[in-house]
Amino acid sequence: MAATKKKLMRAMAGEVQAVPPVWLMRQAGRYLPEYKATRARAGDFLTLCYTPELAAEVTLQPIRRYGFDGAILFADILLVPQALGADLWFVAGEGPRLSTITSQGDFDALRGVEDIHETLSPVYETLGLVKPELPSDVTLIGFAGAPWTVATYMIAGRGTKDQGPAHALKHENPAIFDALIDRITAATVEYLSAQIDAGAEVVKLFDSWAGSLKGADFHRYALEPAKRIISELKARHPGTPVIAFPREAGENYVGFARATGADCVALDNSVSAEWAAARVQVDGCVQGNLDPRHMVTGGQAMIDETRRIMRAFSDGPHIFNLGHGITPDADPDNVSRMLEAIRG
Repeated sequence: MAATKKKLMRAMAGEVQAVPPVWLMRQAGRYLPEYKATRARAGDFLTLCYTPELAAEVTLQPIRRYGFDGAILFADILLVPQALGADLWFVAGEGPRLSTITSQGDFDALRGVEDIHETLSPVYETLGLVKPELPSDVTLIGFAGAPWTVATYMIAGRGTKDQGPAHALKHENPAIFDALIDRITAATVEYLSAQIDAGAEVVKLFDSWAGSLKGADFHRYALEPAKRIISELKARHPGTPVIAFPREAGENYVGFARATGADCVALDNSVSAEWAAARVQVDGCVQGNLDPRHMVTGGQAMIDETRRIMRAFSDGPHIFNLGHGITPDADPDNVSRMLEAIRG
């Protein structure tokens, strides 16, 4: 990789930095007053996602306010199911709803992978608008949901606590389940490849519900799809790093980077930084893993925990982040205090 002053890229190339690069999952979001104002202009969430000028504005807002080292594209993991032909809408106060895929007929009604770009083209346009507006030392991050996580929403039609409907379909109709995972995997390769073509310098794969996959299922439905996506992206875009986030993977974090080819593994806050430094960071860059609740409560406990995580990961490449997305009730001032603790 060519020499770069972008701290995020240097971390993923294996460089140990005294002050780690930092960005936050969901940093462009509902805790920021400027986001709420832009969201109100859009009228609804999907209009915000699909209006490149507004999505670009939202992507840039936390960079202007905080000077993060990474700017993550503003979009949603459920745009891919919509591009594949699922109906998608959002219910106020409750979240996303989708038409469900539970039968051969439902699956057969989906679009082919080659047809997703018409729906997703505004996302690529957003990246093109953001790229020239970023400071020269800020990395532009694209993303997608991992196949298992996306499938859980497509099968249940909504988020569920235990991903029960997806587990049931996996058991009762493995042919349809496997076909759906395969279709999402192929679509994700095309989607992330197009994001890279549009200007993303790094892409991240969010497997938010990976932790509910146990034993051989984790290998088959979390690890193997990630490996395929990363392998195909590397073949097309050899210099583009990939961050993988198999959330709540626990012991399955160990060796995940080696097995999938990921350049960085993001860690949730259910594992300690000390544990992860000894078992996961030995294979390369890690990202994480402050509990998002500290962005709500703040205080000395937040500062102490931030510094503890930095110390734990200080002997290897590290990107500072939360263990999951920042929540709507976070205090924007706590983000500033966290950055002060990191950067001194």
